[in-house]
Amino acid sequence: MAHIETDYLVIGAGAVGLAFADTLLQETDAHITIVDKHGKPGGHWNDAYSFVALHQPSAFYGVNSLPLGDNRKDVMGVNKGFYELASGPEVSGYFNKVMQQTLLPSGRVSYYPMSNYLGGPDHRFMSILSGDETQVTVRKKVVDATYYGTSVPSTHTPKYSVAPGVRLVTPNALAHLWQGKEALPERYVIVGAGKTAMDVGVWLLNCGAPADAISWVMPRDSWLLNRKYTQPGAEFFADVMGAQADQMQALADAQSAEDLFLRLEASGQVLRIDPQHTPTMFHYATLSEGEVALLRQIKQVIRMGRVVALETHQIVLEQGHVPVQPNTLFIDCSASAVEKLPVQPIFQADKLVLQLVRIPQPAFSAALVAFVEANYDSDERKNQLCTPVPLPRVLHEFPRATVVAMMNQFHWGQDKALRQWIRTSRLDGFGKLIAEIDPTDTEKLAVMGRYKASAQAAMGSMGRWMGATQPA
Repeated sequence: MAHIETDYLVIGAGAVGLAFADTLLQETDAHITIVDKHGKPGGHWNDAYSFVALHQPSAFYGVNSLPLGDNRKDVMGVNKGFYELASGPEVSGYFNKVMQQTLLPSGRVSYYPMSNYLGGPDHRFMSILSGDETQVTVRKKVVDATYYGTSVPSTHTPKYSVAPGVRLVTPNALAHLWQGKEALPERYVIVGAGKTAMDVGVWLLNCGAPADAISWVMPRDSWLLNRKYTQPGAEFFADVMGAQADQMQALADAQSAEDLFLRLEASGQVLRIDPQHTPTMFHYATLSEGEVALLRQIKQVIRMGRVVALETHQIVLEQGHVPVQPNTLFIDCSASAVEKLPVQPIFQADKLVLQLVRIPQPAFSAALVAFVEANYDSDERKNQLCTPVPLPRVLHEFPRATVVAMMNQFHWGQDKALRQWIRTSRLDGFGKLIAEIDPTDTEKLAVMGRYKASAQAAMGSMGRWMGATQPA
């Protein structure tokens, strides 16, 4: 059995693992070994459908040391006027560049693709291709960058039964339908209600599928973040920071999670696809108003619970069944993306379990954890600065997640070194908007004054939201 030594053994070469390794490389002289099951860096981006893109601007994604994209605005399409969203192939190429041009050339990073981590006291991993095992002596810590494993349709097994003769594909197959031996579909049924399903709906419509040929099985409606309020440019300062002030005020005034989202909708921060149905789900999916308008063209929305079975002549759902016409193509978008797992301390003696410390920004969170690991001594202090934010799945969990993220932000603001790192971090974005305010710019100062006042009001409601574990 081969044997190697390293300071940090990072399990996972996705966005989280690479963002952590990149910052640790900049902040220390440590040696880092990265083990990953994929054949190239990028994690789930290797498995995603061809038309996938980032939810939010490229400016906030990737690793700290290397920009993603050209910091340009889109001039056409549903993202017109907003900063670019890197496509899946762009992201995949970017992470390969990070590995080949930043990490490996440092001489302090070793990378083992196509390898499964086996664990154990000797930290073994096995080559998927050869079966050879390698034993690792870890001088400092093992870093689990896979705790919140991302599931995409191509690597997901549907939880419903599929009868013989039913045409079911993942979104990956859609762009290749013209190559198939079967007749092109006359109708499409999207199964699932998350961001993947929304992407598929937008893609089908943009590629010419008639809206009345598309049905959408939507077990739950979802609140959506309005992309307008995630923009990094100074010209969006009033929108972005004004929205933050509105969110803080809504947290201070809302009497329930449902009330909170209605207040956020009134200020434009969240959207819903169907104005006649109040959403019960929120997973931070981010869309433009143009995308929402496009998806509203799909009128045949099936709200009868989850799919139980797909049969040749009908869809069997939890609350009934719906007939299916011949030559229908089903598209599985039911993968849950990020598995909901209980939070645990990030810093655990000889192990790090990477989790979100600011939601919904996994890359920034991983980079910040790496900075804290490199520059602070005790695990107690590190965990105080990096409290994991619990992933909300239903509405009443959102306020608590927001409050935990606010508490983290407060602690960071009290620490000079960490505050300065955040202001210079490419992955933060909004900190620069604030730091670069001209002291004579009365309009921006007024926005910040409103934000600070509403944040203080929201802090006054913190105890109420932290104790909320059930819907009001």
